[in-house]
Amino acid sequence: MIRRRATTPAHAEPEAKPNLEVRRTPLDEQAAIGRVLHGEENAFDELIQQYQGLAYSVAYRTLQDEAAAGDAVQDSFIKAYRALSQFHGGSFKSWLMRIVVNTCYDVMRSNQWRKTESLNDLTVEDDHAAPLIDHSEGPQEYVERAELNQWIESGIRTLSADQRLVLVLCDVHGYAYEEIAEITGQPMGTVKSRISRARAHLRDYLVRRPELLPTAFRPK
Repeated sequence: MIRRRATTPAHAEPEAKPNLEVRRTPLDEQAAIGRVLHGEENAFDELIQQYQGLAYSVAYRTLQDEAAAGDAVQDSFIKAYRALSQFHGGSFKSWLMRIVVNTCYDVMRSNQWRKTESLNDLTVEDDHAAPLIDHSEGPQEYVERAELNQWIESGIRTLSADQRLVLVLCDVHGYAYEEIAEITGQPMGTVKSRISRARAHLRDYLVRRPELLPTAFRPK
């Protein structure tokens, strides 16, 4: 029932079907949770499909290792399944992300993961990747923004794990400060301070390397 994250590359195209528009039906989370609690184990797969991309994105950017992130996500879903009866409403997404974050911290404390040096290992679901696509852009503008995104990812890798986590939650996935404090278990002041320092570090990282940035994004 608990399944590993699909390894299909994010850019892979689905098989074409003529004259057929595929729409994803919005998931009724509370209904799915209720079905799981009433013994319908397969209903938990719907929650996995809804959040596995987000969970992997947070785990990968925290751990910086593809295999460790995949294992952390699978462990997190197993923990969530076993603890689902303890979820008493509110934001299921935030509850689940706290499990993911705690699992990642457990991995880091155990020192049983290695840091990867390859940016190419980042394989995040399209729905949860940092949105740097503007469909009004021309090909050249898109290429330059993609290059900038790559260097932002490189800069994120230089942050401490604590700063990297809160920056990704805030600026990549759009969580509010209050939600991040709940997910990480840190005081609001600590969350704000870490985000501020992470942004400043990332900005300095990019400013110190103007020659690596696309021309349109170089400081003048």
